[in-house]
Amino acid sequence: LSCKWMDHKFRQDNEETLNLLDTMWRSLVFPNHLYRQVSISSAEDKLAFTVQVLEEVAALFEEDNSSASWEDSTVRNFLNIVNKQAEELHSCLSSLSKNSQLYFKRLSDDVLKKKGHSAEPWEVIRR
Repeated sequence: LSCKWMDHKFRQDNEETLNLLDTMWRSLVFPNHLYRQVSISSAEDKLAFTVQVLEEVAALFEEDNSSASWEDSTVRNFLNIVNKQAEELHSCLSSLSKNSQLYFKRLSDDVLKKKGHSAEPWEVIRR
C-alpha cells in the first residue's frame, strides 16, 4: 500500500496528536481488543481501521466537552490534526472497519449522551 502523505507527514502529525492527547488526558486507555484483532489484518485493513479510529475520535471530541477542563485551542488543534490525518489516509483506501465504528458509537451514545456530556462520562472514557 503506497501513500506518499503517510510516508512523509503521518508520523509527525501522529506525534503531535499524541502530545495533545497527553496534555488533555494523562492516562488514556485504548480499545486494545480492537487493535489486537486488526494486527493480523492486511495493510489496507489496518489503514482502514486507523482512518475509522481517527474519524470516531474526532466525532467524540466534537461532542459537547464544555464540562471537561481542556483549553479550547488545544481541542481545536487536536481536532484539526486528527481530521487532517483521517482525510489524508482516507484517500488511500476503499473500505472502513465496522467494529471500531460500533465501539465509538457506543461510547458516544451509551456513555456521553446518557450522562449529558458531563465530566463524569469523559472520565469513564478516559479510563
